[in-house]
Order: sequence, then C-alpha cells, then structure tokens
Amino acid sequence: MKDFYKVLGVRQDATLAEIKRAYREKVKNLHPDLSGSSKTHEEFNDVVHAYRVLSDARQRSIFDEGFFVRMKKNVRKADQFDYYKWLSEREDNESRAKLIFYTLMHNKEDEAVEEFKRMQMNHADFTLKNYFTREDFMDYGYILAEELVLRAEYYDAFILLEQIIKMEYSYSYFYIFFPEVIDFTLAILKKNIDGVISDELALDVYERALDLNLGKTNDAFFLRKMGEEYRRLGDDVTAEICLRESCKMLE
Repeated sequence: MKDFYKVLGVRQDATLAEIKRAYREKVKNLHPDLSGSSKTHEEFNDVVHAYRVLSDARQRSIFDEGFFVRMKKNVRKADQFDYYKWLSEREDNESRAKLIFYTLMHNKEDEAVEEFKRMQMNHADFTLKNYFTREDFMDYGYILAEELVLRAEYYDAFILLEQIIKMEYSYSYFYIFFPEVIDFTLAILKKNIDGVISDELALDVYERALDLNLGKTNDAFFLRKMGEEYRRLGDDVTAEICLRESCKMLE
C-alpha cells in the first residue's frame, strides 16, 4: 500500500483544507488531458485515490491505523519564528489578508472566517485577491467560501466566489477546477439565498449573478427570483418587469 500522505505531499497531521489544496495542485500538473504519458496517467490515478481516502474521516482513520507508526518531532517552538503572531500584530490589509489564509490552512477555520468578515465589514477597499497569485486566491478562496457556507454565511461566500469567477474570466484559459467553482456558486444561488438572507441582500446577490454570464436558463432563474423579492418589498412594477424578462429568456 502506498503512503497516501507522500503521494499528495502533505504531513500526516495535515488538515482537510491542506489536503484539498495539495490535491488541486497535483491534479493541475498530472491531469491526463494535459499529458499523454502513461506514467502521468498512473500518477494521476494515485493522487485521486489518495485524496478519496484522506478526505474521508473514516477511511483516513483506517489508513492511519494500518499503515503508520507515528513519530514524535522534537522541535523547540521557542526556536521557530512565530509567523502567526507576527501577522496578528500587524494591521495593514496585506498582513490581515495573509493572516486569513494562514489561519484557514492551520486548523483555525473559525478565526479565518471571523477575520474575513471583520475586514469585509470595516474596510471597504479590502479584497483578498490583491495579495495572492491567481492560483492561491482561487484555491484558498474556494476553501474559505466552503467554510463560510458551513457557517451559513451565504452572502459573504457568494461575494468571494464572485471575485474568483470574475478573475478567471479575465484570463484566456481556465484551470481544471473552475467548473467546480461555478457549480458551487450556482448551488448557493439556488438553495441558500431566497428566503435565507434578507430580501435586500438577495436582490444584490441576484443582480450580481446576472453579470457572471452563467447562461440564459440561470439568468432567467435570477430574474424570476428578483421579481419575487421586489414583490415582497412592495415594488410590484419592478417585479413585473423582472418576471416578464425572465419569461422572454426562456422563449
């Protein structure tokens, strides 16, 4: 049996977020569509298998018990640079952005979400994408959006995914995980907005969604939901316009 941690290039105590990150990086380089090599294809299958095992808590536990003899690391923390503390003590936007992703990838997901929401609320010009590469922003941003959804922070999750989508559209090609981003965004739009967040925020979300080029069927859905939101807010005229435009798109 292969060492699945070694296959993905992560530590044995890696968090689920770190495992997802490593998996995405490996797949980008090994996907069969990018190489006709049989060796690459075999490595790709190993990576997929390793991810399936390590991303499932029960399978991972079974693998750990059957494969590893744990080793203790004698590293004195006092001798290490405390990057977390250094970031925490700084108030500039770049340091706060790096703190968000650092805590996200070090088993401090609650702190990452809390800091992200604080920065979004108190700093109108704050955006994570300004301080990371395209790849890092897409990967870490996606994981942060997942954590936001787990905490029912659907509006913030959508705003973050919107930034990822618009950034990807600015390039002439997309990465392998971009369809996953689109599917995740659509799931939020269709299941976690209407009747879940306020009518005003829902309208903002659906209006933003119309600018993401997600297809006529989806745009018709957004317009119909906007019509319902406007009707609940007492604006029957605008509601009727939205519903009419929604029907036209489906003709």
